[in-house]
Order: sequence, then C-alpha cells, then structure tokens
Amino acid sequence: MDKRQFNIAIAAVAASLVAAPALAQKKYDTGATDTEIKIGNIMPYSGPASAYGTIGKAASAYFDKINAEGGINGRKIKFISLDDGYSPPKTVEQARKLVEEEEVLFVFQSLGTPTNSAIHKYMNQKKVPQLFVATGATKWGDPKHFPWTMGWQPNYQAEGRIYAQHLLETKPDAKIGILYQNDDYGKDYVHGFEDGLGAKAKTMIVSKISYEVTDPTIDSQMVTLKASGADVFFNVTTPKFAAQAIKKAAEMGWKPVHYLNNVSASVGSVLVPAGLDNAVDIITTQYMKDPTDPQWANDPGFLEFKAFLEKWYPAGNIKDGSNLTGYNGAMTLVQVLKQCGDNLTRANIMKQAASLDIPSLPMLNPGINIKTSADDFFPIEREQLVKFDGKAWVKFGKVYGR
Repeated sequence: MDKRQFNIAIAAVAASLVAAPALAQKKYDTGATDTEIKIGNIMPYSGPASAYGTIGKAASAYFDKINAEGGINGRKIKFISLDDGYSPPKTVEQARKLVEEEEVLFVFQSLGTPTNSAIHKYMNQKKVPQLFVATGATKWGDPKHFPWTMGWQPNYQAEGRIYAQHLLETKPDAKIGILYQNDDYGKDYVHGFEDGLGAKAKTMIVSKISYEVTDPTIDSQMVTLKASGADVFFNVTTPKFAAQAIKKAAEMGWKPVHYLNNVSASVGSVLVPAGLDNAVDIITTQYMKDPTDPQWANDPGFLEFKAFLEKWYPAGNIKDGSNLTGYNGAMTLVQVLKQCGDNLTRANIMKQAASLDIPSLPMLNPGINIKTSADDFFPIEREQLVKFDGKAWVKFGKVYGR
C-alpha cells in the first residue's frame, strides 16, 4: 500500500468512526435514559372524584405489562402516580414535585378539568408535555397557545352539541332542566349544549342549577329541577353525583328524557350504585366498547382486555368503564413512544403525539379512530349515541363527529 492509499484508508476509517455515533445518536431530555422512561401522573385517589382513581391504576398495570414484555425500544417505564384529592392547589403541588423533584419526562393522563387547568400554564411555561389529559375540556386542543397540552377523549362541547342535536331532532318542544358541576368541566358541557340548541336555548331551558364538588348531595337541586316542569334532564355530573341524581329522580317519580354525560356513564361505578332499574332509558354517548355489553363477549379485543385485568389488575372491576380509559390511553401513549424511537426529547414527544393515525384500538367502538396533526390536538372526535336497557348500553342512531 503506497502512502496515498494509506492516507485514504486512514481517512475512511476516521470517517466511519465519526459516522457511526451519528447514526446511532440518541437524544434525551430529563426523564429518559438508555434504560428508562420516567412518566408522571396525577389522580384523585381520594376525595369526591376518587371513583376515577382506577384510571391511574389501570394505566399503571398496562405499563407493568409492557415492562414485562421488554419495555419500549428496550426501555422500561417508571410510572409515578400521585394523589391530588381532586383539589387544584394540591394538583399544583404534585405537578411541581413531578417536574422539579422527580424530573419526569412528561405528565400523562392526569385527571380533571379544574385540576389540569390549575397546572395548564405551568406545564407550558416549563415546556413539559401535559399529554392525553383525562378530561374532555375543549381547552386541551389549543396548540397555538398551549403547544405542550393535548387531550385524548372527545371534547365536552362537541358531546354537548350531540345531545342538543338529537333533542332538536326528536323533541323540539322540550322543557330542559340542567344540573352541572360549577367549574370549567361543567360549564364546558353546558356551553356546547346551549350552542347546539342555538336560539332555542333561551326558551327550551327552563332551569339550570349548579352544585359544588364539595357538596354532600344534590338532592335539593333535583327537587328544584323537577318542580320546574322540565321533561328533559341534562345531567352534567361526576360519578358520585351522577349516581345520586339517577337515584333521586327515581325516588321522586320524575321520569324526564335523561341525557347523562359520557364521563359518568360507567355501569359499574355509577349505574349499579344508582340501581340499574332506575337507569333504564338514560341516553349517553360512547366511543369505547362497553365491557358489560354481551355483544362483545367473544370479541378478540374484549377477551384481550379481560385477560389483561385478570393478570395485571385483578382488583379492577371489568364493569367500570374508567378502567378502559386508563387502558386505551396507555395503549395510545405506547404508540407515541414507539414512534419516538431513540429521540426521547419533550419536543419529539409532542411531535409524535401530533402525528398519530391509528385506525382503531381493540377496545374502541367500530368506526372510532385516533388521528392528530400539528393543528388538531383532539385525538378522538367521533361518538355513538347509546341508551341503557337495564343491563347494557345499546347503540342507536348514527355516529356523530368527524
């Protein structure tokens, strides 16, 4: 080998040494390493919305399953889930702990509109993803002003408009009574509902009453609603109060057309405590398969979900739809992390979350997909109307949404 050939060979070796690390370069932000992805979560394991705590437990169990199967791209998930008691000041405290002390890569599926609202600006100022929040408030789909926050479930205003549209089609002369939680969550639903009714909202709504999340019961509000002469009831409540409202209506012999917001449509945690007979003919929307519906008994997706609960979360009630929220949300997140590959930066987490195109998940209803883009932070935008027959939710009508 002459001197020129030797120099060329040395240069080639040097170039390969430079190129190899470049090809295999890994990018990490705080909370990610070669072996671990640290994820934060905030849930109401105590307090008035504790029924939702099972969402965090179901998600945690799904990550345990993923870790047992080898993790994601060779990395195990460390899921740190803290209790805020559904108290916004406590949510702020726990978010700071997760971001500043635990140093998580991002916060995933934290529950509640008032609670997530309390940390909305903080998470965006810190540029830490507030991803797939477990609330359908419309504000979670505002990438222009809050690029680090994204929802997952259909938004409340869109759901409210679906009920209004159905009501105008089937009972245009209705007298409507509304019970709603006095916070952003409750007001978001009511806004969508009134928007859907349009100019007729002023004449059709005969009573609109709120309650505080700290109230022990909503009995007095229900008495007032019945006395208003309303023959339609729009029930915008969280599980504890939804069960109370259904039970109280039955006790009073009040039988309006009853629309129940989707977030409290769980057979296990709402309808069973309220009394299944009392819940007959209630209308809600659905985008996930109802585990209590016999039509799914031999469905591969349902059997997979059932096996998951039995092995990884045996304390989880298969009749509680909230477990599906944790399961489906975690499954969606796993897809995001797979798409990230070895680029586990916070910016890439949001980029991949805004680049989803999932035709379906095993436990989503037929016709329901997950799709996002840089200017569309609403992953699920389609819903099906269903009515309770005393045993299960039964589909009727069309799939609404886009």
